[in-house]
Amino acid sequence: MHKLLQQIKKCTICEAHLSHGCNPILTAAKKSKIIVIGQAPGMRVHLSNEPWADKSGERLLDWLGIDRATFYDTSNFAIIPMGFCYPGKNPKGGDLPPRKECAPEWHPPLFEQLTDVKLTLLIGAYAQKYYLGKTKKKNLTETVLTFEEYLPQYFPLVHPSPLNFRWQRNNPWFEKDVIPVLRKKVAEILKK
Repeated sequence: MHKLLQQIKKCTICEAHLSHGCNPILTAAKKSKIIVIGQAPGMRVHLSNEPWADKSGERLLDWLGIDRATFYDTSNFAIIPMGFCYPGKNPKGGDLPPRKECAPEWHPPLFEQLTDVKLTLLIGAYAQKYYLGKTKKKNLTETVLTFEEYLPQYFPLVHPSPLNFRWQRNNPWFEKDVIPVLRKKVAEILKK
């Protein structure tokens, strides 16, 4: 695993498309129990080299019901986004989508080495489309609403970005019905 992570950290596959350069950000260990598959690092994460070190990460930790030390312990969590590098700013707002080169190139060899995974969190539409394929629902809301259909392997979630607070306000069932199940599953897995 260490050798593979070193290879990924040196990756320059999509360098020509990245205005801020390549800086692959991920963490994993052979015995990671939960995989977190998000979109791609934001600018703040790109600069800090620490995955989820932003407002989205704070919200995610709250949803998971854990602290930073638990989250960044690679025996607990592997953090493997769809795109490993910051894709740049979208002129229409927010960040550009994750680069499409990372997941097909690096996810298979990473997942081959992850031998103790109990749950994979699919955060946002990009991860859900890639991993759920035809089994995902017509939109992210319906996919997250029917999260139990994808258990025990996958747990689809909306992205915890501040840009999604309106979605969360318009879908109170998420905090009421989904988050308690998520926290319970995570707690059970981390106890083992």
